Amino acid sequence: LVFTEEDKYGLYSNLLFKYFLAEGVVCGHDLFVASAKEHPDNILKELPAPLLDDTYRKELGDEAAAVKSEDFQDSMKIAWRYQNLPKVEASPTTYTKFGHYYDVSKKMSPELCQSIKWHSFYLHEELSFEPKMKTCNMNSGYARLLQSIQRIISQEGFDGSDPQKKQRNVLRIGIQSLGSILWGDDVFCSDTPEDTHSLTKFLYVLRGLLRKSLSACIITVPAHLIQNKAIMERVTNLSDMVVGLESFIGSERETNPLYKDYHGLVHVHQIPRLNSLICDVSDTKDLAFRLKRKLFTIERLHLPPDLSDTVSRASKQDLAGSAKLLSSGCGAMAIGKKHLDF
Repeated sequence: LVFTEEDKYGLYSNLLFKYFLAEGVVCGHDLFVASAKEHPDNILKELPAPLLDDTYRKELGDEAAAVKSEDFQDSMKIAWRYQNLPKVEASPTTYTKFGHYYDVSKKMSPELCQSIKWHSFYLHEELSFEPKMKTCNMNSGYARLLQSIQRIISQEGFDGSDPQKKQRNVLRIGIQSLGSILWGDDVFCSDTPEDTHSLTKFLYVLRGLLRKSLSACIITVPAHLIQNKAIMERVTNLSDMVVGLESFIGSERETNPLYKDYHGLVHVHQIPRLNSLICDVSDTKDLAFRLKRKLFTIERLHLPPDLSDTVSRASKQDLAGSAKLLSSGCGAMAIGKKHLDF
């Protein structure tokens, strides 16, 4: 169960949501798309187009050439005593390929989308068919969604406890903007919502369904609207992986030279530890993402060697304060009192 905290305007989290579904299409998995905001048919029509191997190499080749030119310019600014230090690799995808890569400027072909089996759940259509229902103090939208997921798992052969005669496959479940007011949940509207346990009960049952089936689920939630932090902690504990996207749009970091190469930060709050006591923790704490012309990339965040000669001393003091907000990792290199150590 992958829990994704949406960015403030839902731009980049929606793109990550479509990446998850597009990977399922390319791998031949079955899809189940649920939403109360946008019709699932429209979501599937806007999936990014996969890059072929030759196109992928060309795209990354262009990006690598651009990175090398930037590195050459940076090397002219770095003091000689820093040049022999090990360099931080910002984009490991340049050398290793994991999964597939997609062109966000193009849409996936209808033939490729029709090659897999997919199921949709649009809340407004489901509620119009039958009167509202409430099960175990859970609102009608969540109850109907759980019924649909359970029906697909049992009827389509994804139940791991039942022996299946046909070839096994994987079900990818995508739920968009769960917990918003469109789902009939008021947990985001006030500090004391009427039904505080509806969302947590839904996630508890959903996690049980995922455990006994061959399925994986991604959920996007507008977490910045949650007023009650205790509910957020319960939701985090009920998820396997929790990732937050912080966009720079509308914030002071948008014009901060420290983050000029990025469009936002990626916060990994929790990573899976299935069937183990502890999990493998990455040594990289600072991650950032940027949306290029065709590619959406997540990279290690590292500070530039020198901001520029035109930056005033007062601005450098402000940037040093911003650098202190970064956690460990490469951001720890800039912890000077008045200016960057470079």
